[in-house]
Amino acid sequence: MNRAVKIGIAGTSTALLVLGGIGAYNVVQAMTGTAGSGEPKSARSFDPAAVSTAPPSDADAVKLTRTFLDSWSKQQLDQAAGDTDASTTAVSALRGYADGLHLKTLTFKEVTSVGPSTVTAGATKVTFEVTAQVAGGTWTYPGAVAVLQSTNGPLAVHWNNSVLYPGLGDDQSLTAGTLPAGASTAEVVASDGKTDLARFSSLHDIVATIRQNATPNGGSTGTGVAVVDAGGEGVKTLKVFSQGKAPVIKTTIDASLQAVAENAVMDSHLQGKPAGTVALDWKTGHILALAHAGDDGDIAINGIKSPGSTMKIISSAALFDRAGLTPSSPAPCTDSLMANSQLFHNDSGVRANPGSTIAQAFTVSCNTAFIKDGFHYLVHDGDASALHAEAVNVFGMGSWSIGGGVATTDPSIPADVQGGDQAAQFIGQGRVTATPLFMASVSATVRGVGFKQPVILPGQHQDTAPRPISARTAGYLQSMMRSVATSGTASPRLGGLTGVGAKTGTAEEGDHTNGWLTAYNPRIAVAALVEGGSSGVDSAGYVVRHLLTGS
Repeated sequence: MNRAVKIGIAGTSTALLVLGGIGAYNVVQAMTGTAGSGEPKSARSFDPAAVSTAPPSDADAVKLTRTFLDSWSKQQLDQAAGDTDASTTAVSALRGYADGLHLKTLTFKEVTSVGPSTVTAGATKVTFEVTAQVAGGTWTYPGAVAVLQSTNGPLAVHWNNSVLYPGLGDDQSLTAGTLPAGASTAEVVASDGKTDLARFSSLHDIVATIRQNATPNGGSTGTGVAVVDAGGEGVKTLKVFSQGKAPVIKTTIDASLQAVAENAVMDSHLQGKPAGTVALDWKTGHILALAHAGDDGDIAINGIKSPGSTMKIISSAALFDRAGLTPSSPAPCTDSLMANSQLFHNDSGVRANPGSTIAQAFTVSCNTAFIKDGFHYLVHDGDASALHAEAVNVFGMGSWSIGGGVATTDPSIPADVQGGDQAAQFIGQGRVTATPLFMASVSATVRGVGFKQPVILPGQHQDTAPRPISARTAGYLQSMMRSVATSGTASPRLGGLTGVGAKTGTAEEGDHTNGWLTAYNPRIAVAALVEGGSSGVDSAGYVVRHLLTGS
């Protein structure tokens, strides 16, 4: 193996002497076409079509590299390019280097051979340190070249853009001064204006989408050195001289509540089941937190599942608004019920009560009571579109845009259901589907006495519902949801919490069930879905409690 050779410059006079020697060598070479004894031949007679498989000696590789670097440092670019195996390409790139960096001075030191190149076959690798005075400051970095030898003896620096800077692509260049767009990116932050939402795992994809689609505010551009692509767009910042301030995109997310939500979907009671949750400010519709866990993606906003008995909020509203009923209206709860040739039953633990009212049936979540009343009062001559109309007109069901290009999956309560689905819709089964985002909005509409379309960017357009929920209907629903939290199906998790209303749901899906719970307190409305949850209260109930208590 060739012995490593290192040539340094001890001082100015030594540098001049060495450069003078190299210059004299070049004159001889130009006149005779041959090199003196022990000297490497110039690349000007290098034959790129006949490259030797044997790397040049360390000493010869270092000497040619010094010649190349000397010409480059003096901005004798034609001379420097002539020492490469691609002079036309090299001289253009060397000029681009000087222009892009607004180069003032360029020096090299520690020119050292490190032996055969592991990248370029038949080449000897020579390393060095570069110090460049560029627009904005001084930039120092390690450089390297690969030196080849042709079979007839002459040497050449193998040219590619890595000669300018290690790893620089053929379609890339360097710039100094004001950092280009793309060299730093906008931060997507919480409502406090400072917490970077990229720190939350559930928001990674959402942050990337918002950054790409929303317009940032503020910020200042720093200075330094950067890699840019052929179009001038920033690829990577290499050196910062003055630190800029990234522009920000402010969202509605509450950083503290988001942290709670991230932990809530990982609650040990869920045993690793996929879960998703959304919390809203019921006064404004602002999304305060959304989190998900598991392998099914972001089920908080895209987990489209049958919502089970949480749909009884909308079923009750339809009975109040369209049939003139009240919470004390009869709603007999039987063990089972045949509707359109399909047998329906209640969840285990629900006792039959022929004298049940709507409020009582809602509190214990009796399926048969809502199917019986739904059919009797809302399905007329086979038309089962009343529930769909209530969801659209009062609860704002539709295609929402929450802002920033973030995609959400729309809920569905079809207006043209037939057969057993005419009954199943009243208990959130059949063809009825929803997401935690929609069910959180349903609770928010009840508590806020009006629909506020959920958004994740402040100032984002919010759709309105054709008809505001009446104070009468909202009051009835608040009373019934309060009973669910204090003495009904949600009480094991939410009993004792102040100002809380809730509705649980358990939906059958294939050979398993999904657990739902939606609720509100004096500040937020929240919903959670746990895929494979045995019941709403014993799965989603744990998630919702975390958010309502903020812990």
